[in-house]
Amino acid sequence: MTRPVALVTGGSRGIGLGIARELAAHGFDLAINGLRPPADVQTVLDELAALGAGTRYIRLDVADTGAHDAAIDDVLGCFGRIDALVNNAGVAPSVRADILEMTPESYDRVMAINLRGPLLLSRAVAKRMLELVGAGRIDRGRIINVSSISATVASISRAEYCISKAGVAMATRLLAARLADEGIDVYEVRPGITATDMTAAVSEKYDRLIAEGLTVERRWGTPEDIGRAVAMLASGVLTYATGQVLTIDGGLTMPRL
Repeated sequence: MTRPVALVTGGSRGIGLGIARELAAHGFDLAINGLRPPADVQTVLDELAALGAGTRYIRLDVADTGAHDAAIDDVLGCFGRIDALVNNAGVAPSVRADILEMTPESYDRVMAINLRGPLLLSRAVAKRMLELVGAGRIDRGRIINVSSISATVASISRAEYCISKAGVAMATRLLAARLADEGIDVYEVRPGITATDMTAAVSEKYDRLIAEGLTVERRWGTPEDIGRAVAMLASGVLTYATGQVLTIDGGLTMPRL
């Protein structure tokens, strides 16, 4: 129980798996959650174990806030500590629709998974982290919210997604302001265009835009790019910076003439 432990939501695929790999390489044991049956993620757990990590898979829908405490109990029962929470799990709208055509059902689904779930999970984990810090079982806790450049870049065909990520940005600031004096740092990581299952459907569009100079670095981001940023924050390398935003977007949002 001397190794640091990270809980990574949505950690079995995409950006979440990139994060889990980097955390494993930085000496973390890992609890990852998802919706798939445990047998379907065993290969992922074996890969992370080969990197030296102790692993635990927790089948959890982050939108099911009533299940949060049991999931945290599972992590603590397995590892005895939680040093870092990485709120990565998220969804895009099932159908990209103009904001004037957005349905209440789509809005509620995206907000429940992308904002309400992570915020309330952070609250629950923070309370346990405060106990662990007070008991001297961890030096400092860290909460890292994976949002998106869509927190500030408007996409009228994904309004509910943009609004959810803007909410994550404010949740990060609120939690950082509340928890800094009690031993918990809170950060936001904003990925840009990243190659995952979520972006596969629009790959042709972004291949063209990237080639035309949409990003300063003319390539897609990778889950590993995001993972390296999260691992740095979770490891405590960056200090005196709680509440800050780390944008990993290849220069997409950098003002240019």
